[in-house]
Amino acid sequence: MTTMLVDQLRSLPDEALAALLRMRPDLVVPVPSDLSALALRAQTRASIARVLDGFDRFTLEILDAARLSRGGPDETTSLETIFTLATGVDRDTARAAIDRLRARFVLYGPENALSITVGVDEVSSPYPAGLGRPAGLLDASAAELVADPARLRRTVLAAPQPARAVLDRLAAGPPVGTLAGGGDAGSPVRWLVDNALLVPVPSGGFELPREIGLLLRRETGPLGPLHPTPPKINAPAREPKAADSAGAGQAMDTVRHTEALLVALEAEPAAVLRSGGIGVRELRRLARSAGLDDATAATLLEAAYAAGLAGEADAHAAPVGRPIPDAQVLPTARFDVWRASSIARRWTDLAGAWLTMTRQPGLIGQRDERDRPITVLALEVERSGAPATRRAVLGILVAQPPGTAPAADELLGLLDWEAPRRTRGRENAYREVLTEAALFGVTGLGALTAHGRALLADDAAELGHDERVAADPLGMRAEGALSPDDPPSTVKVLDALLPAPVDHFLLQADLSVVVPGPPVPDLAAELDVVAEPESAGGASVYRVTPEAVRHALDTGYAADDLHALFRRRSRTPVPQALTYLIDDVARRHGGLRVGGAGSYLRSDDESLVAEVLADRRLSGLALRKLAPTVLVTPMPSARLLQDLREAGYAPVPEDANGATVRGRVRVRRAPARGSGLARLGASASVDAIAGVQLTQPRLLGIVEQIRRGDVASRTARRAPAAVRPGNGSGPVAVQTHSQALAVLQQAIRDKALVWVGYVDAHGSTTSRLVRPVSIGAGYLRAEDERTEMLHTFALHRVSAAVLD
Repeated sequence: MTTMLVDQLRSLPDEALAALLRMRPDLVVPVPSDLSALALRAQTRASIARVLDGFDRFTLEILDAARLSRGGPDETTSLETIFTLATGVDRDTARAAIDRLRARFVLYGPENALSITVGVDEVSSPYPAGLGRPAGLLDASAAELVADPARLRRTVLAAPQPARAVLDRLAAGPPVGTLAGGGDAGSPVRWLVDNALLVPVPSGGFELPREIGLLLRRETGPLGPLHPTPPKINAPAREPKAADSAGAGQAMDTVRHTEALLVALEAEPAAVLRSGGIGVRELRRLARSAGLDDATAATLLEAAYAAGLAGEADAHAAPVGRPIPDAQVLPTARFDVWRASSIARRWTDLAGAWLTMTRQPGLIGQRDERDRPITVLALEVERSGAPATRRAVLGILVAQPPGTAPAADELLGLLDWEAPRRTRGRENAYREVLTEAALFGVTGLGALTAHGRALLADDAAELGHDERVAADPLGMRAEGALSPDDPPSTVKVLDALLPAPVDHFLLQADLSVVVPGPPVPDLAAELDVVAEPESAGGASVYRVTPEAVRHALDTGYAADDLHALFRRRSRTPVPQALTYLIDDVARRHGGLRVGGAGSYLRSDDESLVAEVLADRRLSGLALRKLAPTVLVTPMPSARLLQDLREAGYAPVPEDANGATVRGRVRVRRAPARGSGLARLGASASVDAIAGVQLTQPRLLGIVEQIRRGDVASRTARRAPAAVRPGNGSGPVAVQTHSQALAVLQQAIRDKALVWVGYVDAHGSTTSRLVRPVSIGAGYLRAEDERTEMLHTFALHRVSAAVLD
């Protein structure tokens, strides 16, 4: 069978062989040495499972037809036989499915003698089309019954109604069941077994023979109901503008909430657990500070980490009385740049990171295999298939008319048709994508938004960028190329949906500040310092409080600066109450002075110093009076400042010369990260195949390399060189794969020891002395006599085999 497949591959033109490698990229990781190695790899379980996962439901049904109809000494089938089984389906539709199977070499050979690639049966259901095994393989009595069609029909017609119901259920598939007490005398199952319509199997259950299943399917056809077309989506149509507006509003909320989470991390970094990630208590603290539920906060933190806005850094000195963790999660330097960007740009960074990150936030809060809760940013959340899952769900929405809002069950039904092997058992993951898409504003009112479509278009363009660069490394074909300074289309589309940013606010008599739109970045930065937020949305509301004014003075503003800021930014007259508030807080600000000496506290106001010394809320500082105007404490000055401010005082720091120290507090930042760096606590798993950029020039180069190796292996005349076990470089791989296989098969027959040379996962060549046990499904199983362990080698990685 392998020889036939090699011959088929050898007969392909270079473009067709390159097309096969593009459709099955795992076949070139690593690049096979010749066509024999390529054929072996194409038949391995992993490669076959990968290619079958990409087929739609109807293509898999046609593959089942090929499996059912094969026969003869060479176990082949034909195009006409498959057409006969696919009743009710036009030949062109069935032919298209067969062409998909042949293009990927799941089926190969001439149309009148199609072979099925070895490995398909191993990774597929043992019951193709839901039919059992032939009666001749199960039981002599059942074989005798099905050999007489008239007697078989009479027996089926004579079945009592309960027994007939069991037959119909098994005929629909799967054809097996368990007795579970159903084998008692007088039961329907017992009647069917006694009349040879069901056959007991060694596992304790029963099986419906294939011939009986085909008889019962005489109305629906041998394959049962076929599904040549995808199910239709009958979803309510939303007004596209309404969906876009809802999504744009949610996009603003996503940016605001993410910023709030990162600001909370800036104020108090989260400690990293020894097992990786941050703990449940830390997540709840961050969620509470941003006004979010835990699940939403976890998803936004994962996206922020994937976007490089948060990272891991070594902890510095923690406040006294608190443990010092080994590492902490806090914002990166990129957060400052991101924060100063427009809302549309910030959302594009976040949503793009969510779309492409190899993380599944829906797993957070579940239990792992050790029954421990899975935490945010932990390694257990890593899923290499997460980006493909998101693109599959959103791809369904892209294909629908704008405003279409399918229900989750309708969307899952369509996904189950497009890729049933991938979808079944992973329904929760697909539902999570819909929830996350709504959270980020990619969808609005259940429909894909205009900026969501633009995000997917930019993502597709980005996926094709590497191929264009590889095909044109010097940039000679620059027609239609965008300038690097041009913003992505997503930013442009979302900018058009968002209200125009404003650079002013409206001051009210109650000291509330109304911002009638999204603030420009510098206005937002000023409001974060001089006011406290009360509500957010299209128009946000802040309030000026004594604490906010004191905070502004602490960060370096003077009273005159605050008066000038409010006069410049406000489109309404500044209330007199605000002027009085600023002057009153500024008058009291700096009445206490804090400096480092362990540290000390001094003031010209003796009564104020005495008040602080007597304040029980400050007993933890262990204050001691040195003079009527000076107190000292063993605590650092930062702790002293913090506790005094929490108690309602307004101290300011001073330097060693007694000069007031004012200015913005220096904040810590995690080092910048690339998207490929490992997650917290351990290295993240990476799907090597996903990173392979198989451009057409590269594919043709690989094809040429494989053909050169194939020619060299076919023209080799001398015997294989001996494996040199004493040489650390491993065996000399001058054998063809067919020669190595012949040696291994001889060793199995003779139960002899053999030196096996192979290429490991790192590309290094090594050798091992083993006793081969079996060869099958693309793998060699051999016993190492020294360790008495059984090892498995992928045959396509075997480079040489020499008898000891």
